[in-house]
This record gives sequence, structure tokens and C-alpha cells, in this order.
Amino acid sequence: MAKRGGFPGGAMPGNMNNLMKQAQKMQRQMEENAKEMETKEFTAAAGGGAVEVTISGKKEVKKVKLSAEVVDPDDIEMLEDLIVAATNEALRKVEEASQESMSKLAGGLGSLGGGFPF
Repeated sequence: MAKRGGFPGGAMPGNMNNLMKQAQKMQRQMEENAKEMETKEFTAAAGGGAVEVTISGKKEVKKVKLSAEVVDPDDIEMLEDLIVAATNEALRKVEEASQESMSKLAGGLGSLGGGFPF
């Protein structure tokens, strides 16, 4: 009569242990990366450097720097557009750095028993 339940040769539980250890290690690395990202700052400029915006890894605006020549009371819309452009570029830099950090970790997924089929 065939055995029900369990794994033949007991091989799977050992692999499951390794899988759990690797998953816990990856979780610690993800937490460390997230903390490291929070300490970084990303700066982007618009208008040839007339407007600079610095954003933290937590996606908070830390600093806005304006050159005197960009402050024209008759053209507030241009200044607003430059601030938006610089802010969006700085946010893209944060996202890019975050994705790069995560893809380095995800590269290790192949060692977790052949990767995921999806």
C-alpha cells in the first residue's frame, strides 16, 4: 500500500527549511534597502538649472532652489511649470533607484528552488 502524506525520502522538508531561511534573509535585505532609501536624497533640475528640487527617498520634498533670473512676476506660470518638471524628475529618480534596488534582490529569486513559474 502506498504511503499517504509526507514526502518521499524526506527531501522536501530540508528544501523547505532552506527556502524559509532564504526568504527571511531576503526580507531582512528588503528592510535594510528600504531604510537606506529613506536616507538618500535625489535632486533634479529644470530650465537649465534655474530650478532645482531635492526629494528624499521617502518621497518628501526637502528643498527647492530658484535662480534669481527665473523669478519673473509677469510669468509665474513658467516658474510653476519648472518646479513641477523638476519635482517630477526627482520623483522618477527615487522610483528608478527603488526599482534598481528591488531588482537586485529579485535576481536572487532564481536560487529559491528554480524560481517562480509565473
